[in-house]
Amino acid sequence: MKIAIVCYPTFGGSGVVATELGLELANRGHEVHFITYNQPVRLALLNPNIFYHEVVVPEYPLFHYQPYELALSSKIVDMVKLHKIEVLHVHYAIPHAFAGYMAKQMLLEQNIKLPMVTTLHGTDITLVGNHPFYKTAVSFSINQSDYVTSVSEDLKKSTYELFDTKKDIYVIPNFIEDKKVGDLQMQCRRNLFANDNERIVTHISNFRKVKRILDIVKVFDGIQKEIPAKLMMVGDGPERLEAEKLVSELGIENKVIFFGNSSEIDSILKYSDLFLLPSETESFGLAALEAMANKVPVISSNAGGLPEVNLQGVSGFLNDIGDIDGMVQHSLQILKDDITLQQFKEQAYRHSKLFSVDKIVPMYEEIYQKALLNN
Repeated sequence: MKIAIVCYPTFGGSGVVATELGLELANRGHEVHFITYNQPVRLALLNPNIFYHEVVVPEYPLFHYQPYELALSSKIVDMVKLHKIEVLHVHYAIPHAFAGYMAKQMLLEQNIKLPMVTTLHGTDITLVGNHPFYKTAVSFSINQSDYVTSVSEDLKKSTYELFDTKKDIYVIPNFIEDKKVGDLQMQCRRNLFANDNERIVTHISNFRKVKRILDIVKVFDGIQKEIPAKLMMVGDGPERLEAEKLVSELGIENKVIFFGNSSEIDSILKYSDLFLLPSETESFGLAALEAMANKVPVISSNAGGLPEVNLQGVSGFLNDIGDIDGMVQHSLQILKDDITLQQFKEQAYRHSKLFSVDKIVPMYEEIYQKALLNN
């Protein structure tokens, strides 16, 4: 098949999933065309089946905000005609499904039918899409899609509750590649950040308020009072400054490292002992799954789709949102001795295999085939 993928080209979960999906589809022999305003951060163009088409938005003084949706829909039309693309897969309802619908209508004027699959990732539904300014457009975009998927049962339920949609929503969870864990170089790198007797606790996100970044610092503070430990904060965003202030107030600056954004996520996770994700909401929790695939147990909230990913008492523990003491106690339960820690590491790794790329990507291929057959 010839498949066009429209996504955000950033470090966020939807962009990562869309990029990894495209790469795997290309490995399976499909021709994949990425259409977006920048090259996705994880996209490697060495595969002959991968193509990237940049959406350029001309600057016009007439517009207070430049019309990205217009440029995107026009680019989709041009690429479909030029490369004979058969299926359009958009990630995020707004603006991508809306632009996809406009492209479909323009192509229909030229007797070209283009089936569109829309994948809902979370904030496009629960935050952006539910805003009164966008709700009508999101409902319309979902209903005009040929097929709709969501990354968790919880997100599917939220979509039906928040929007007037009659479409069937197919749950296709996020996926992960099998990770190779453990080597001498990893141990050498670990020694750069922590002593042999210290546990390494990690968090990776975009540092938005919904991630409850201050809770992470508070949970770590409780951990380090009981056992030697270091905290590695990976990512950047609006809550970083407040987190740095709290670290200073608690007097633990020498135990916390703020890395900023990094493209070496797997390398960082490979020498981590515990992953913290106490979010207010998560549609799925891709960061938690990536941690588990690197043999890192997870302490998370029980919000959104996280219970579908983090299995209580197996890959880690779930706690109520804001339950700092509970998260501290569960963290210490995992980290207290080497035998228990190793047990949780192995359990987290085995559980992550339920979300392996070989199990999930065929589910998307099946959706594409249905879209083609019913177009």
